[in-house]
Formats: sequence, structure tokens, C-alpha cells
Amino acid sequence: MTADTAAPGRLIVTGARGQLGQEILRRAPAARAFGHRELDITDTAAVRAIVEPGDVVLNCAAYTAVDQAESEPDAAFACNEIGPAVLAAACADVGARLIHLSTDYVFPGTDDKPYDTAGPTGPSTVYGQSKLAGERAVSALAPQSHIVRTAWVYTGVGNDFVATMLRLERERDTIDVVDDQIGSPTYAADLAAGLLELVDRPDAPRVLHATNAGQASWFELAQAVFAGIGADPARVRPCDSTAFPRPARRPAYSVLSNDAWIGAGLAPLRDWQEALGDALSGRSD
Repeated sequence: MTADTAAPGRLIVTGARGQLGQEILRRAPAARAFGHRELDITDTAAVRAIVEPGDVVLNCAAYTAVDQAESEPDAAFACNEIGPAVLAAACADVGARLIHLSTDYVFPGTDDKPYDTAGPTGPSTVYGQSKLAGERAVSALAPQSHIVRTAWVYTGVGNDFVATMLRLERERDTIDVVDDQIGSPTYAADLAAGLLELVDRPDAPRVLHATNAGQASWFELAQAVFAGIGADPARVRPCDSTAFPRPARRPAYSVLSNDAWIGAGLAPLRDWQEALGDALSGRSD
């Protein structure tokens, strides 16, 4: 997948030190990059100082500690609602455009078919509630913005699920992984390319979903990771969610429909298994 690099000075990336932000910068090195240490997106004056007419702001900043959010709701809502609201207001005031990243957690996770962009929301976690509040703030304050929901994002480096499976493969003979949570594994490199395509498409729908195609359980994803590096996938054993109780309940089914993305003429993200293969082939131990 390829995407045109945004013109120098046109693209601003917030949350630029995270896994997705880094992938975007790898493809658009001329972008103006701000991690949380360089920019507090809840600081109105600081945000207004960097946003200029004609800019496209790609907001990857988020509070993503799903379990911790249950005991830190103020922190979650500050980053996931107040911050996007500040960005949206600044963009609207100067004539800039905002592309805001959101999540499958805004849905209840109880359906059995992919969630459409217009499907009824109903988050059951503080994290999901804070992300939905951010979506609503962005829509209200910057009607020309784009909200892009995604899910199960990984690079295979650091502490994401794929990276964790790679580490556990080295450390343990067998591992147990839940098989009753279904979603769409999404390679950050593919998502970054799609978002950069959207940068040049102000005519695209205001709410979009962008994930790699297909669906899998965490168990199936873990097996695919093992198989992809030549390990025996039978070393991954299925279990249900009761084996790993968490403060925040995970969605049982959170597959997102990419129909709006494809219908807008944006390049569809490839099948998750192909993307995972590329992620694994490009890793360095």
C-alpha cells in the first residue's frame, strides 16, 4: 500500500511518539510532530499557537490504558474528550482540518456483525465513554473534521499484543489466549498509509472505519503470530475471558465495517493475515 506524503508544513501530527504516530512520520517526515511532552492538547493557548490556516491536524494522542481508566476517569476524559475538543475548536477557528482517531470501544461489543459507522454506540468502559465523548466534541466544534475509528492496532514492537506474543513464544512452552473476543487486527503501517491518503480527501465522509480486512479472535491472532515465525501454533491454547478477569470488560465482538471507507474511494486496507506476515517479516530480534 502506498500513500502520497503530505506537503511540508501542511500536516501536524499529535501523539507523534506513539506507535501510529511514528508510522505516520516515517511516511511523512516533513510533518510537524508533537508528542505529549512537546504539546499538551488540553492547553488551548499552546494548541492555538501551532495551528494555522490550511493545516491538517492528525490527532493520534489518546489515553489508552483501558483498565487504568476505570480508576482514573478524569485523566481519560482529559486526554480523550477535552484534548480533542481543544484541537477541534482551534482548527475550526483558523480554517484547519482535523482528522481524529477513535476506537471500536465506542460500541457495546455485543453484536454479531461488523459495526457500521452509523451504528448505535454504547460503550461499557470508561475508556470507551471518554473516546465517544471526544468524538461528539469534535463533531460539534469542527463539523468539517473526520473521525476515524480503528481497532486492535499493533506494530509487533514494544508492548502491543503481537509483540507480547513474540516475547511469550520465547519464554514459555505454552500460552493461554482468549478465544471469545473477536475483532480486526490492524497493522499500524497500513493504517498510517490510509490516514495519509485521507489527508488529501477533504470530501470523504465525516465518520469512517479503517481496519485491516477480516476478523479474528485474540487466540487466532496469537496462533497466526506463532505460525508466522515458524513456531508451533498448537502451543497457543484457547480459553474464555473468565480466565483473565480485568477491571474493564472487553467487547466480545468489535469488528468494524469498512464499507464507508471503501465507498469513499479510499484504498481498502488489506487482509489482516497478509499484513501480519509483513509485520513479522520486517521485525528484528
